[in-house]
Amino acid sequence: MNTSRYVGGVVAATVISMTGPAAFAEVTSQQVWDDWKTYMSDFGYDMQSTESANSSGLTVSDISMGIQIPEEDVTVTISMGDLNFVDNGDGTVSVEIPAVMPIVISGEGDGGEGSATINYTTTGFNMTVSGDANDMTYTYSAASVGMALAGIVAEGTPVDIGTAALEMTRVSGSTNMKIGNIRTSTQQVISGPVTYNVDIKDPEGSNGRFVLNGGTESLNMQALVAVPGGMDMTDMVAALAAGFAVEGAYDFGPSNVSFNFTDRGDTVQGKSQSDGGGLSLAMDEGGLAYAGSTSNMAMEFAGGDIPFPISLAMGEGGFELLMPVSAGDEAQDFSLGLLLGDFTMSDFIWGIFDPSGQLPRDPATVALDVSGLVTLFANVMDPAAMESSDVPGEVNAVTVNELVVSAVGVELTGQGDFEFDNSDLTSFDGIPKPVGAIDLALVGANGLMDKLIAMGLLPEEQAMGARMMMGMFAVPGDGEDSLKSQIEFTEEGYVLANGQRLK
Repeated sequence: MNTSRYVGGVVAATVISMTGPAAFAEVTSQQVWDDWKTYMSDFGYDMQSTESANSSGLTVSDISMGIQIPEEDVTVTISMGDLNFVDNGDGTVSVEIPAVMPIVISGEGDGGEGSATINYTTTGFNMTVSGDANDMTYTYSAASVGMALAGIVAEGTPVDIGTAALEMTRVSGSTNMKIGNIRTSTQQVISGPVTYNVDIKDPEGSNGRFVLNGGTESLNMQALVAVPGGMDMTDMVAALAAGFAVEGAYDFGPSNVSFNFTDRGDTVQGKSQSDGGGLSLAMDEGGLAYAGSTSNMAMEFAGGDIPFPISLAMGEGGFELLMPVSAGDEAQDFSLGLLLGDFTMSDFIWGIFDPSGQLPRDPATVALDVSGLVTLFANVMDPAAMESSDVPGEVNAVTVNELVVSAVGVELTGQGDFEFDNSDLTSFDGIPKPVGAIDLALVGANGLMDKLIAMGLLPEEQAMGARMMMGMFAVPGDGEDSLKSQIEFTEEGYVLANGQRLK
């Protein structure tokens, strides 16, 4: 647990609340504000405010939300400006916020006192709450929504570190809150162009500086959060057992980013762009799923300790992770996927080690898809258990669904299945004994070695040793310059290569 997690959580929750099809029921301004307070309290925040009823509804001022972070002996308080809840007379409520609303995040702990002020800005902002006290739907839109760093104070002294700002334009969305023993929040936000700008300097007065500029043409976000009443965010194991769950995803359109970092006279700069991508996350007591992807990404870097300009590109990239988080007696599923597709380098980089262009410069690909079973002895969300010297779990089975490594005219592919005997740690020197086999195929290896010899990068005697090694582990494949091999691990603890015993 750390301070940024809590601060990030409350800022996200605040923005969600301020940014949900209308129901034919009635809700009042007091009910909307009471639910906001309950929502934040469910996340562990102590809510303080001044409420003033008026002829149009309710005005809330002096809003303060505080929380203690025991692990770091820190108290964090978040304060913000006035909010107006207006009863529209038709069973709906409008929420009005200032065009510029300062949000002050302050903390106090062993490291001293400090605060940061962030200006939450909107233009053309509209929000309407409909439904009833147990089922509220927020619908909202804005020409723009932004957040900008307005100032930092440390031990009572203002600190000038520079600027940081984020702006979303043409924003629209909805959030539905269903209140019960487990509160569910379902949200969707659609945005036009999003831009961010950071220009941070070293407050100690050196020449250090970090500049970051970027954005995307569009952003589409969805989220579903289930929060059990009385949840303790400091005890994630108990929260998950009580029903806490989160599922979210966002997709972004064509994007670009550039950065410039200066430190002690050295400057590193770079830029990247892509056609878009996405990121998703889901977690409940059953497990964690995390995935991301991007397409047609190009990157450039230069300066600092980088001896020459680097230019890279990738047609497709992505990752997937599925893993259990809760301890149990039964084996649970896991999977891991990785893709670096159509990877290319600039001719300048190629020319450093292959100036005559003898090596094939076709796009390279690395793909891995692995799944299996694991048994967890400890909860992944329990920090004490994870820091313990005890083994947190064991691998029961692994399936290599796909393995592809393709580069410089060589391609390695493979598939296989293994089970692991965790009671036998002697057959393989402390590693659980594997039982199973993997089938491998290699194309183009001899041709590559011939080229490396001609380039003077591989001595003839080393190439001969490599060919002899391949002869021990592989047999001729189905085509020219192709090899194949089956590596088998037996119940008896033997290792076989194409039926020949190696161990």
